[in-house]
Amino acid sequence: MARLRWKLKLPLGRSGQQARSGRPARLTAIGTGVLTLAGTVAAAGVDQLLFDGLGVVFGLGFVAVCFQAAVRVRSADLLAAPISGPIAFALALLLLGPVASPGVVGQVVALATGLALRADWLFAGTGLAALIVTARFVAQRRIRRGR
Repeated sequence: MARLRWKLKLPLGRSGQQARSGRPARLTAIGTGVLTLAGTVAAAGVDQLLFDGLGVVFGLGFVAVCFQAAVRVRSADLLAAPISGPIAFALALLLLGPVASPGVVGQVVALATGLALRADWLFAGTGLAALIVTARFVAQRRIRRGR
């Protein structure tokens, strides 16, 4: 291993492992969707356990997850961040949202009501992700034109 490191000249950290370059890990489109879904469902679960309903913790968690997804997605998969947010939001509402009556119709009505009542959080998270992705796309295009 020492011989390989000498030839490649890999920088080492204090623990003897390869040092990080400082750039954040990039997620693929599928990884972004999984991160968004897992984070949103986790925030909904915490809010359900602590406050017996979906409220501010769920909304803030969703906005934070959308931010992380938009920042960490690969440049080739930029569209995945603003698309995966609303899907994860709707799935979290389906899984952990309140249902007034049983059956498929009850689920659809509960989902529509949940989306209508929490539209501010949904638009805030999706808009933040879209804004970050747009800024990254424009910056990427400017860098390419400058070369």
